[in-house]
Amino acid sequence: MANLASISSSYTNSETESLTPAILELQHGAGLYVSRGITLVRGAGAHVWDSDGRRYLDCTAAYGVASLGHCHPAVVAAISQQAATLIACSGSFGNDQRAWLYADLARVLPSGLTRVFFCNSGAEANEAALKFARLTTGRYGVVAARRGFHGRTAGALTATWEPKYREPFEPLLPGFTYVPYNDEAALEAAITDNIGAVILEVIQGEGGVRPATTAFLHRAYELCRERGALLILDEVQSGFGRTGTFFACEAIGITPDILTLAKGIASGFPMGAVALGERVGRLSPGQHGTTFGGGPLACAAARATLQVMVETNLPAQVARLGALFLERLRALPSRRIQEVRGRGFMIGIELTEPAAPYLAAAQERGLLVLTAGANVIRLLPPLILTEEDIDLAVTILAEVLS
Repeated sequence: MANLASISSSYTNSETESLTPAILELQHGAGLYVSRGITLVRGAGAHVWDSDGRRYLDCTAAYGVASLGHCHPAVVAAISQQAATLIACSGSFGNDQRAWLYADLARVLPSGLTRVFFCNSGAEANEAALKFARLTTGRYGVVAARRGFHGRTAGALTATWEPKYREPFEPLLPGFTYVPYNDEAALEAAITDNIGAVILEVIQGEGGVRPATTAFLHRAYELCRERGALLILDEVQSGFGRTGTFFACEAIGITPDILTLAKGIASGFPMGAVALGERVGRLSPGQHGTTFGGGPLACAAARATLQVMVETNLPAQVARLGALFLERLRALPSRRIQEVRGRGFMIGIELTEPAAPYLAAAQERGLLVLTAGANVIRLLPPLILTEEDIDLAVTILAEVLS
């Protein structure tokens, strides 16, 4: 085992210093990510810079996380101030930032969601939601949708339909059933007496940026109430203004029993949340918990993010510019484009062929985008994107897909 002296010497070792970050990642990383071939070292607003000093328009926002863009001054100031005040505080002790964040969220959450549990990620939020549903109903069965994605931890992974994610780790949790998305008849048949929860995305992200129909989600809401199950809506990706309303479920006129949130909640600081309605039973100490969830630093970042969103009416701006973005993309004269779909700044371009080569081509031209399945280009830009940014993104995509 290396001692502290040898570890310390490695920081001044010329051989180590000569290695690039990319080589160090390759040598010491776990190998779980496909490399995009560049190392990002700085971000500001809707742009990031690599280690060679090249600037990119970032239409990934770190998978939708950097909601206010990179290093927004209000978020940086909140984190800096809180880091100099109090960083860690467990849930058994009150902390002022968490208390104030409860109040801030109460002003923007859909009516009826009155209790909140803070955690660290979207997968953790969905894990907690599944546990809370089982505690409330006493039932272990769960209905999820095909193409749905809810995370990579055991329970969230079981709710994720795509076999390539689940099969290497089976057997997972029992009692999960998968229905075709937007199929009301299949949903009705699946919600039997042993079903305690139905978990759905309002817009499927990883599954190809596929919006649910209003009729499908309303039917899910009705069936859960008729049959004693709880409706969990996963807005880990679609929440906090991304689709042009604070939460995507608001646009379809329903409030779930449980709403799971993460990604854009703190504009880049790791955080998740679970909002609970009146049909969720009272929870007791020890039934769930987390060491880091709801810490002062994360809550300060989230409070700053929410304040900017509310004061600038950012969701309305996303609705307007998102409609423009979709219109411009749908007008592209490319035979490779099969469909453009989405809402706000959650956009999918379905191609007639694999999308990966076009990600590389866009990156070479200074635009960063994502995939959502094999043949869908996914755009999750910061919510502060401008018309000029949209013009640039459309121009590059037109070149790439021509």
